[in-house]
Amino acid sequence: MDNHNNILGLLKLRIKRGINLAIRDAKSSDPYVVVNMGEQKLKTRVVKNNCNPEWNEELTLSVRDVKTPIHLTVFDKDTFSVDDKMGDADVDLKPYVQSVQMRLDKLPNGCAVKRIQANRTNCLAEESSCIYKNGKIIQEMILRLRNVESGELVVEIEWVDVAGCKGLLGVQI
Repeated sequence: MDNHNNILGLLKLRIKRGINLAIRDAKSSDPYVVVNMGEQKLKTRVVKNNCNPEWNEELTLSVRDVKTPIHLTVFDKDTFSVDDKMGDADVDLKPYVQSVQMRLDKLPNGCAVKRIQANRTNCLAEESSCIYKNGKIIQEMILRLRNVESGELVVEIEWVDVAGCKGLLGVQI
């Protein structure tokens, strides 16, 4: 069992969909996403024959250090050979953590708290916003996959405070 003392809390990572993913089989691919954060490894289900797959899966990561990147890799499921890589991307938690640390309250639903520009140091395909929604701050992002000819992933993150865990308030970024 994990020791709660060194976990800050949980992060819900919603893997929503893939856009224009690379073709790795004859006409399409059978993509799935593997998520690594530190020693944790989770994966989505496989979507058959689809370069624009809809996963809409929620994976939960326990967060010990907000500086640990979340690494996403897309694979093509192959029956008889090793699964092919279809690109990868990292999620940088730092801008999101800064938004949560603002401790904003009672904002209008859908209000953008922070906007993060796409640049060379992140994997964003376009500007991403941290949005206040139903009392939580959520960041949706479109990640451009690296090491591949095409493809983007649409993901969303949401912080969950856990009783007995430190939370994000005292975290230095």
